[in-house]
Amino acid sequence: IITDTSHGKAKIIEVKGDRARAALAEGKVCVVAGFQGVSTDKEITTLGRGGSDTTAVALAAALQADSCEIYTDVTGVFTADPRIVPQARKLAHINFDEMLEMAGAGSKVLALRSVEFARNHNVPLHVRSSFTWQPGTWVTSQEPSMEDPIISGVVTDTSESKVTIVAVPDRPGISAALFEPLAAANVNVDMIVQNTSHDGATDISFTMPKADMGTAESIVSRVAAEIGAKGVDHDAAIAKISLVGAGMKTSPGIAAKMFRTLADEGVNIAMISTSTIRISVVTAAADLERAARALHTAFGLDSGEAYSAPLPERK
Repeated sequence: IITDTSHGKAKIIEVKGDRARAALAEGKVCVVAGFQGVSTDKEITTLGRGGSDTTAVALAAALQADSCEIYTDVTGVFTADPRIVPQARKLAHINFDEMLEMAGAGSKVLALRSVEFARNHNVPLHVRSSFTWQPGTWVTSQEPSMEDPIISGVVTDTSESKVTIVAVPDRPGISAALFEPLAAANVNVDMIVQNTSHDGATDISFTMPKADMGTAESIVSRVAAEIGAKGVDHDAAIAKISLVGAGMKTSPGIAAKMFRTLADEGVNIAMISTSTIRISVVTAAADLERAARALHTAFGLDSGEAYSAPLPERK
C-alpha cells in the first residue's frame, strides 16, 4: 500500500495487489495489516482515524472484489446512536451520498475516508457486527426508492468546539487572513457563520475538532491581534445535530419542521449549516439528547421498541 508522506494522516496513492492476487489464486487466505502503508520515500506511514476501514476498502477496490465487509461493534448503520435514542432502528440499506454526509456529520460507524474511497471506486460495503450472524447495512450507489423515508438518520456529534472572533473589521481579506493559516496548520474547519456587520465590525464564528484546539488557539489569537479584533471566545460545551436524507432534495419544509421541533423542546440554535441532503445545527451540549430524540420522533424514525443488543460505552 503506497501512500504520501503525511505521517499520521497519510493518503493512499496506490495499492499493489500482485502478491495478494497470487496468494488468493492458490486458495490461500491473505491477512493484511491495516492502518499503515509505505510512503513514496519508502518510510512506514499510518493512515490516521479510520485507517483500517480505509485499508480494507482500498484492497477490495484493487482486487476488484464484489463487496467489502466491515465488521464492527454494532449490527449496522442506525437511524441514530442507540445510546442516545433508544428507539433507533437499523437501516437495511443506505446510499454512498447519505453515508458520506452521516460520516462527515459525526457518525462513528464508518470513517469518512473509507466511504469516500468506496464511492469513488464503487465498492459496495456491508457493515455488520463481529458478534452475530445477522445481516447488517449495505452501503451502495443505489438511489433511494420512492417509498424510502425522506430522512435516513439523525446524527449527533460532541467532538467539536466553537470559536468566535469578536468585532472583526468588516473589510476584504479578513476571512482569508484567518482561515489560510488554519488550513496551513492542517486544522479542519467545519461550520462558519459571519454575523451582519454593525459599525464596520462583525463577529466570525466557526467550529473545529476539539483535538485541534491547541494548534488553533495560538493561530487565532495571533490573527485576531493582527486584524484588530476585540477578542476571541471559545465554547467547548456544544453539540452538532444533523438530519440526513436524500429525500430532502425534493421535499420542502424539512428545515422549518426541524426548527419548530427544536423550538417546542426549548432548544436554542447557535449555528446552522446545510447541504442538498443534510441540515446541521449547533446547540448547547446539555440539549443534545433531548433534541436528538425529539427530531427522531418528529420525522417518523422511531422503531417502536428500544434497541436491546449490547453496545460499547459511549465516550
